[in-house]
Amino acid sequence: MKLKQLSLRTRIFIAMILLVVLASVLITVVAIYQYKEQSEDYHTDRLGRKEDNIRTHITSVLNGRQNTWEVKTENIPYIFKEDIYTIAHIHKLQINLYDLEGSMLISSKANLKPDLAERCIDAEILNAISHTADHRYVDIHEENGETFLSSYIYIKDQKSKPLAILNLPYLESDDFLSMELNQFLERLRYAFFLVLLMAIGIAFLLSKYITKSLKTISDKINATRLERRNQKLETSDTSEEISTLVSSYNSMIDELEESAVQLAKSEREQAWREMAKQVAHEIKNPLTPMRLTVQNFQRKFDPSDPDIHLKVNEYSKTIIQQIDTMSSIASAFSNFAKMPAQQNETLNVVKIVKLALDIFNENYIVFTADEEVIIAKLDRTQLIRVVTNLVKNAIQAIPDAKSGKILVNVNQDYENVIITIADNGTGISEENIDKVFEPKFTTKTSGMGLGLAMVKNIVETYKGSISFTTEKNIGTTFKVIFPKD
Repeated sequence: MKLKQLSLRTRIFIAMILLVVLASVLITVVAIYQYKEQSEDYHTDRLGRKEDNIRTHITSVLNGRQNTWEVKTENIPYIFKEDIYTIAHIHKLQINLYDLEGSMLISSKANLKPDLAERCIDAEILNAISHTADHRYVDIHEENGETFLSSYIYIKDQKSKPLAILNLPYLESDDFLSMELNQFLERLRYAFFLVLLMAIGIAFLLSKYITKSLKTISDKINATRLERRNQKLETSDTSEEISTLVSSYNSMIDELEESAVQLAKSEREQAWREMAKQVAHEIKNPLTPMRLTVQNFQRKFDPSDPDIHLKVNEYSKTIIQQIDTMSSIASAFSNFAKMPAQQNETLNVVKIVKLALDIFNENYIVFTADEEVIIAKLDRTQLIRVVTNLVKNAIQAIPDAKSGKILVNVNQDYENVIITIADNGTGISEENIDKVFEPKFTTKTSGMGLGLAMVKNIVETYKGSISFTTEKNIGTTFKVIFPKD
């Protein structure tokens, strides 16, 4: 899962836990590194102290009263024949003495083999001893995973003249320090788990506290709607950033309400302008033939004409037809502008739909119902209006050259009544699909395009829905769903 897809609360929680884990890992790494540094310093210092003590002890033997031998390199094995073991035992360290050429003189290692006793110091080590300021050299090497230190330093007589080379082999034994480190890491592990548990709790509470205000703002924003009044946010005991965000949201709500008022006003004005244009256009259509008829009658009127009464009847009939057209236009606009009044009654929808279809003379209209009785609470007049408008549109969608077929079906599910009206007409073009339910939209040469808009208005008043599927030159199927209650 990508980090960007996680919620802010989850990211804060994970970040705090990772911070504790990384801090614990860093502390552990630093502790181990410190242990290694301390171990190296400890062994180096310890070897130096051992070396100083042994040199002091050897010097005291050389210059002591018990020494009857002349202090020179050749006599070293005789002087320390017994004392070297005592010195090694006291200081708990093996002691090797070499002459200045690097050949072994004597060693405290009792089981030293003859071939090992003749072993000489490497020339590189001898060269390093002679060229250092303090004539001291420490050789470091590893064997079988263990680190060995071996120090080399001159033993001098009372006149500071070099007599021999003191060699102290030293094994770095970290058992005690390792035990201390393991104990420290064990305690650190317990402390880490305790801190981790505390961090999880604190991270959970802190992330919840931080995102609580953001969640409130998010819910408010999701619930914000242009068509209704939105509540402002009230904050207390929040951070400066959250307060700024809340203030911005409240300012947005004020601007949104103002914009909604302006938009509603603009839409109403635009709707009235469009309606006025449509009414004016529809009324002008019958006025033109009426004007021509009157002018023609005025020009050709002759009281002595024997057919004058017949002509007056024809002129009157033409004018009456245009007046009826204007009356139907006025009625159509009146019905569209008027919200359907819900006069609900318990109806058998199957029976009412059959009744609505009786006014049509087309024999290709086929009615079917899944059941003989389907009961719902609807307005009889409005239900008939829905059916007749949809069937009338279906009839007008079938071209004259095509054998028509309209299927009307009524069925139900657990909560709804479903009415479908399918035709085999020309279908609805793709560019007109989104305009079907718009007022004054029509693809016919006559009509005002208010029928489907009125149907949609009625259906939505009953909290129902209307939809359609269409296929070019195959036909269109309208589906109306009414809740039963």
